[in-house]
Amino acid sequence: MKPALIVMAKTPKPGGAKRRLAGEIGDVAASHFYRTCLETTLRRLSPDPRWRLTIAVTPDADCREAYWRRLASECRASLVPQGTGDLGARMHRLLMAEEGQTLLIGSDIPGVTPAHIAQAFQKLGRADAVFGPAEDGGFWLVGMKRPKRMRPFERVRWSSRYTLSDTLENFRGTQVAFASLLGDVDTKADYRSRREGAERLVPPRRHR
Repeated sequence: MKPALIVMAKTPKPGGAKRRLAGEIGDVAASHFYRTCLETTLRRLSPDPRWRLTIAVTPDADCREAYWRRLASECRASLVPQGTGDLGARMHRLLMAEEGQTLLIGSDIPGVTPAHIAQAFQKLGRADAVFGPAEDGGFWLVGMKRPKRMRPFERVRWSSRYTLSDTLENFRGTQVAFASLLGDVDTKADYRSRREGAERLVPPRRHR
């Protein structure tokens, strides 16, 4: 079976995603940016034959919406709910559901490319886990081979400069590799510096 790439996503509607960014640029602009970034990321990564793609959606009930069904069909991706619990619980559950090499990424990383994903899978082949560090102290990617044997996301201070370092404490005694350093978009400054790169490939599609 091919390695699994899971993209965690929220329904792109005002007030539903990028709330920190929305506090600085407004709900509509933040939602527009997130939708563009989400769709660009999925279409950029979906054609690659080296992995199979899964979109993990929250809220769970939104998996039934036409928007997600259409997007999953276009990207030839599986569609699953993230489930309940905090971010760590949802991430662990998604990783546990797969066999073999599995990577999990966010949907708000404008700079991610197939080359980044391929590199991360390659590094995971020689390690127990792989992380893609983010510029703000968190991580944009995590991959594991045997997530059932550990509790990887306990006692993590999410959305802080300690997120990656806290998580790595749970991986003591295992072999960890690191993928490329990338950044997400959480602030107005991030938005201004990365907007063009995120939006130039695939503009938001109008619903018919």
